[in-house]
Amino acid sequence: MLKVEDLHTYYGRAHILADVGFEVVQGEVLVLLGRNGAGKSTTMKSIMGLVPPARGRILFQGTDITGKQPFEISRLGLGYVPEDRRVFTELTVEENLEVGRRPPNTHAPAWTPEKLFAVFPNLARMRNRPGGQMSGGEQQMLTIARTLMGNPAFLLLDEPSEGLAPVIIEQMAKTILDLKREGLTVLLSEQNLRFARAVADRALIIEKGRIRFTGTMAELMANEAVRAQYLSL
Repeated sequence: MLKVEDLHTYYGRAHILADVGFEVVQGEVLVLLGRNGAGKSTTMKSIMGLVPPARGRILFQGTDITGKQPFEISRLGLGYVPEDRRVFTELTVEENLEVGRRPPNTHAPAWTPEKLFAVFPNLARMRNRPGGQMSGGEQQMLTIARTLMGNPAFLLLDEPSEGLAPVIIEQMAKTILDLKREGLTVLLSEQNLRFARAVADRALIIEKGRIRFTGTMAELMANEAVRAQYLSL
């Protein structure tokens, strides 16, 4: 569904991503693991056109999206949830959802506020609450729900568990699995290995802008040397 080939991305003269390449197949959850500064968020932003790559190619459902504007990529069915939870603080939960509304996509699940409230029961209980009066975990769920109102076929989640309490992380894991059952394909970046293990089918490890490991979650958990080298603090 998504294919990244030989991706090179720079911030100014700093070479952040080098030779990054991977594929995501329809219906799977693929996790991009790595320490802070490894290149996870830059990979996401490169795919979405927020940080245009200097070299390489990105294919989404067979269409070359390299160099396209973020709004063009979004209209093709890619939904992006950034790590900084950009909710509209003055708008209520329901109003935030309406901001994200787009027509149904024939190749993706169709979402309505009521369907999202079933997936995110916490949001259902605060539908009239302004976004600025919500906890970090609630804002994260609202950000995901608002992105789903665009009816994407593919969801990019950047550090969805960061800064959340353990009970909210468990709810987040359940939500991602629910979305997978709805037919969404998910690429998420994470540092929390336990969370990743609960939701992902396969894992990539990125270190200093290069992919260092590709395999199933079972293969990663069985490889203590790789985890110690690239994921331990």
